[in-house]
Amino acid sequence: MKIYLLAITVFFCSLQTFYSQEEDGAITLALPIRNSLTYNQYAVHPAFSFVREQDKYISITNKREWVQFEDAPQTYLVSFSGRFEENIGMGIGLFQQNYGVLTTFGGVLNFAYNIRVQRDSNLTFGLNLGAFKSGINEGRVVTNFPDPTLENIPSSFLLTLNPGINYGTGFLDFGVSLNNLVLHNSSEVIYDKPEKIIQAHMMYTGYMDSSGFFDESKFSGLIKSEFRKDKTVLSGIAMLTVPKGIWAQVGYNNLYGASGGLGLNITKEISIEYNFEKALGDLTDFGPSHEITLAYKFKNNQNFDYAREDEMSALISGEKRRKPVSAASKLKAEENRKLAAEAKAQAKLEAEAKKVAEAEAKKEAEAKAKLAAEAQAKLDAENKAKEEAQAKLEAEARAKEVAEAKAKIAADNKAKAEAKARADAEVQAKIDAQNKAKAEAEALRLAEEAKMRQEAETKARLEAEKLAAETQAKIEAEAKAKADAEKARLAQEEKDRLEAERLAAQEQSRLEAEAKTKMEAEKLAAETQARIEAEAQAKLAAENKAKAEAEAQAKLDAESKAKEAENKAPIANDDIAISMNSIEKLADDSEQRQTELLTKYRQAIANKNQDLKDLKEENDLSDKGIYMEPKPFKSLTEENKALEAIKADLDEAINTRNERIKELEDLYDERVRIATMENDTVNLYYQKSIKRLKAEQLTAIQTRSNLTSNLEDIKEATEFERRRRIKRAAYDNEEDRYRQDRATLSILKQNTSLSSTPLKSEDFDFGEEQGNNIQILKNVKNVDNGYYMIVAVHNDTEKRDEFVKKAIESGRRDIDFFYDVNTSKYYIYYQKFDNIEQANEALKSKGSRPYNAKLSIVKIEN
Repeated sequence: MKIYLLAITVFFCSLQTFYSQEEDGAITLALPIRNSLTYNQYAVHPAFSFVREQDKYISITNKREWVQFEDAPQTYLVSFSGRFEENIGMGIGLFQQNYGVLTTFGGVLNFAYNIRVQRDSNLTFGLNLGAFKSGINEGRVVTNFPDPTLENIPSSFLLTLNPGINYGTGFLDFGVSLNNLVLHNSSEVIYDKPEKIIQAHMMYTGYMDSSGFFDESKFSGLIKSEFRKDKTVLSGIAMLTVPKGIWAQVGYNNLYGASGGLGLNITKEISIEYNFEKALGDLTDFGPSHEITLAYKFKNNQNFDYAREDEMSALISGEKRRKPVSAASKLKAEENRKLAAEAKAQAKLEAEAKKVAEAEAKKEAEAKAKLAAEAQAKLDAENKAKEEAQAKLEAEARAKEVAEAKAKIAADNKAKAEAKARADAEVQAKIDAQNKAKAEAEALRLAEEAKMRQEAETKARLEAEKLAAETQAKIEAEAKAKADAEKARLAQEEKDRLEAERLAAQEQSRLEAEAKTKMEAEKLAAETQARIEAEAQAKLAAENKAKAEAEAQAKLDAESKAKEAENKAPIANDDIAISMNSIEKLADDSEQRQTELLTKYRQAIANKNQDLKDLKEENDLSDKGIYMEPKPFKSLTEENKALEAIKADLDEAINTRNERIKELEDLYDERVRIATMENDTVNLYYQKSIKRLKAEQLTAIQTRSNLTSNLEDIKEATEFERRRRIKRAAYDNEEDRYRQDRATLSILKQNTSLSSTPLKSEDFDFGEEQGNNIQILKNVKNVDNGYYMIVAVHNDTEKRDEFVKKAIESGRRDIDFFYDVNTSKYYIYYQKFDNIEQANEALKSKGSRPYNAKLSIVKIEN
């Protein structure tokens, strides 16, 4: 009896461990096999692969639950189970469960061992070990919001352990089991799942002694209770098996409803069973469940105890029908059966005596093995201590390597910083050298121009003088126009300044009037106004400076054109000169494209700089307690694409012009090498032209470099200000907004009554279209997780309040809304669900109410 007491003690210690666990909500193993007393019994209780069994089966089961709604749960189970030895029962099953977007696939391994206590008393221990993979079926998830977190959800591989015990007598069985006692994923043990339950049962198995159709029929009844953390589930099922190869069963479960089933032996080996389950109570709307099983029974050549071999007929049988026997024959057969039973009992006693002797020998062998195992365990412990010491030494060595690596990285960063400083100094020195070379080139150019004027023919000189006179007249006219424009500009600036002063005075007066109640706010507002005016003046000065630079540039362009006309390439008929003339025109034409791209690049950077200033102003005012309605974040994707496109076009234009200048220089070198053309006017002209083109290109490259550097600084500062704004929006203003929104909703509900005339859907402004897909919103403050039935989406509070008011007038007094700071939108709803099935069902039954015309589902994931 010691081994029995030990087993019972271990079982109830496991029971205490089960109730001391905590909940974290992971997926657990729960096969919905509950309506049959014929097949897959190891899924009902781990010991039932042995209890009252004589045969082995292969079965294929499909169960569809709650078939009236889409994506109803489905379970597929393939099993091989039954009794294999006098005291051993086993089973193995493969299953797949589909629950909406969740798919679980795995297997169950069952083992049951029986201990015979007395002649008609048996204690059976059973164990189910489940292994399954559970995860999201991404093909069933529909969202219009890219979600990296959803896209990277890993599949979980889990192991579960379900022990059970059963005590059986001649006709009765009692027992308990623990479903999902241990749940282990790939890295840790998960505790206290909703499907962890204690299951207790009582089963009766007997035979009917009557004449006729029901003679020798078997009756089985099972009463079962499942003690869950939040509720208790009671169920019962009764089955009648007729020797003709037909069985029927009925049952009731206070959670899942009533059930009924019918089974039939097609042949001695092949049988089929169908069960129907009708949901009751809260699950009525989900519809019925259907379960069908096809099984094959292996021929049994052994007659085991603790069960009776039932003779079953079949619909198709190869055996001849037996003739009816008389009452005398029956008595004689009964006498023969008794004699056979006595002989069998005697043989069994002899076998038990043999087993006792074998058990004694086995105990001696086990004692020897135990001593050897203890010695091996001691040796293993010593080896483990050595391995732990070695691991500790290796960990210290790795820590030292990590520290050395960090020190090396710090040194490398310092060296990179010094190298960058040296490179910047070299670049500045190079720029200074280029400026000096440019000045020297300009002096050389002037000297060469003087020499060319002396050597040019009289006619060319007269034409140049005439062109110079025309140019001078044009410059004087432009100077006069410039003076007039400057005078008008100064007058406009004076007018703008007076208007700004008048507005400032009005603002100051208003602030002084408000100072009676908010002195500190007035001071902050005055400081803000002063800074805004200073920035306005700075902006005006920058615009004036830019305008002056543009006018100077225009003047330089005019002078450049005059010089180009003066320095027009002399006419030459040789092929090289003709090619040089063509290439020079291409280079000059590409200069205009290059200038336009530089202007666009400069303007795009100026726009980003202005956005940075606006964002900084908003953040600075917020830090001082002055609230401004935040501007929605721009979608930077298109803006950055456009900027990168301009930058790429600019680089291409600069590279193209560099190639033209290089081609022109190569042709010039080729022509200079011709002795007869070494110092002619054409070579002298192109010598100047090449120097001019190089100087222009150097300026363009330097401008591009400066603009790119400014852009990087603006990007860095903008990112800093955006983080400031996000932090402010999340922690400073959200609570104020939430309190204001709650107060507004309360006022609307108190002051709005039902409309005397029915409203139509055309009377409602639903705002932004949401489509049919499920939208996922993350990190929405003051809103619980779940599925919300959204009736309208607005980013304007007036339109939001107008929709809410009309919904209340239509009788929808439970209307509500929440604000998402990430999209700057209000989502108006009146229902929330915890799972997608309920939300989809509500969406289908929205009816014809006018405010439901654009109904959609939004999932909140915080």
